[in-house]
Amino acid sequence: MQVLDAGCGPGRLTVPLASSVGPTGRVVALDIQPGMLARAQTKTEAAGLTNVAFVTGGLGEGKLPANHFDRAVLVTVLGGIPDRAAALAELFGALKPGGLLAVVEVIFDPHFQSRRTVAGLAIPTGFRERAFFGHRLAYVIHFEKPNGGEADVQATEPRFL
Repeated sequence: MQVLDAGCGPGRLTVPLASSVGPTGRVVALDIQPGMLARAQTKTEAAGLTNVAFVTGGLGEGKLPANHFDRAVLVTVLGGIPDRAAALAELFGALKPGGLLAVVEVIFDPHFQSRRTVAGLAIPTGFRERAFFGHRLAYVIHFEKPNGGEADVQATEPRFL
């Protein structure tokens, strides 16, 4: 499995993701701050993990390969991205058809994004909402890239469970 940890920060999820995908899987840790990537790399090395690649850059800059990832995680990152529409478009393109994007938001994040805002950005990009966990102040939404790999032009409105 190929997993993108977008906005990985100091690697608090990078290490468990790399452990979960095992030696045949791969995690790409992406962050705009080289210092955060260095901290994430130190953690993965301390854990003895060799299946992580580190990429300096921001979402929406076009650094991600097309149709490459099975999963992507975006944990309390979306609100800090200047061009969120470009970021989600890049994530959509980088996921394989049938791939999942998990977006996590927590009210304590200074850049908190409401469920309505996140869905309003993701669905017009072509994602389909597949699952919602939590409540309005702390949640995870799973979005899927349709199996055909193209944007679902009929999916224009967020679906609220």
